[in-house]
Amino acid sequence: MKISLTVNGLKVEREVSPHMTLLDFLREDLRLTGTKEGCGEAECGACTVILDETAVPSCVVLAVEANGKSVLTVEGLEKDGELDRLQEEFIARGAVQCGFCTPGMLMTSKALLMKNAHPTEEEIRLALSGNLCRCTGYKKIVEAVSAAAAE
Repeated sequence: MKISLTVNGLKVEREVSPHMTLLDFLREDLRLTGTKEGCGEAECGACTVILDETAVPSCVVLAVEANGKSVLTVEGLEKDGELDRLQEEFIARGAVQCGFCTPGMLMTSKALLMKNAHPTEEEIRLALSGNLCRCTGYKKIVEAVSAAAAE
């Protein structure tokens, strides 16, 4: 099946299997490997991307469902060699440990900030509740999102 979509601001057209997930399409066809597969069941958040301004687990979204839509991956946060403010805050506040969950955390946080530029700590924690990190207690991640929102 042929799909046409925008990924990180670039128009993409490809033939895909009707059963291919958006995660596999991004990683295998487009070689955008920042999006990670953790559980494959929409439970961990590692595969989160922004689909038409909404954070979604790309492991359970079919590539054909993205036809005609816009997808933003972690690779698309950087612009002209400059990191997104959110990425800068994750680094500055030590919110990155092993890094496996970081792309999903960033994309979930970005989607939140797109809809709510100044979320409360409770709203940040609620937004990130579907993202699992096995390395930290989330404190530095929440601080990084709060700092990016304050800018």
